[in-house]
Amino acid sequence: MGGLLGKKVRMTQVFDDNGKVYPVTVIAAGPCYVTQVKTSDVDGYDALQLGFGELKEKHLRKPQAGLFKKNNIKPLKYLREFAGFADREVKVGDELKVDIFSEGEAVEITGTSKGRGFQGTMRRHNFSGANKTHGQSDRWRAPGSLGQSSYPSRVFKGQKMAGRMGNDRVTISQTQIVRIDPERNLLFVIGPVPGSVNSLVEIKKI
Repeated sequence: MGGLLGKKVRMTQVFDDNGKVYPVTVIAAGPCYVTQVKTSDVDGYDALQLGFGELKEKHLRKPQAGLFKKNNIKPLKYLREFAGFADREVKVGDELKVDIFSEGEAVEITGTSKGRGFQGTMRRHNFSGANKTHGQSDRWRAPGSLGQSSYPSRVFKGQKMAGRMGNDRVTISQTQIVRIDPERNLLFVIGPVPGSVNSLVEIKKI
């Protein structure tokens, strides 16, 4: 287990040794810094708190500023916990880079999907729309009947309707790493990754 924090850079394509092309997402993974080591004896569980992304000290909350000052670490924007570092000798202040991963390894990536705002049923739920014939003129993109009249005289909970779309926490599992650039701390993973460019992602070992 274990993992890193990073940011989504862009999508591109890479070729393997046989000339096969892969659509990939480029992720700037790390460097991350260990800001806290949690143990089962003290905290009840084993985990590492990792920090990522530079931040000006004036934007810190006082408890966060005290944590960084106590451990002599530069201010970091994002803090997340990762389990599964029991096989590594790490301490507060250590730097973790993409070399904890290997090419061909499957990982789990979590991010926040793009917010689409309030959307209708055709875009949100892939409704096909109404028939354009038979004289109707203004119901092409309408959702249709929502509930019943005499019984039970209500709309069922979970009915597919228009509403807020996107801006949700999404996890992509079993995503393969096809290339690693340790000099620039870049990971190339197959397929799309949730979120917009420069958004935060969590990369976890499986």
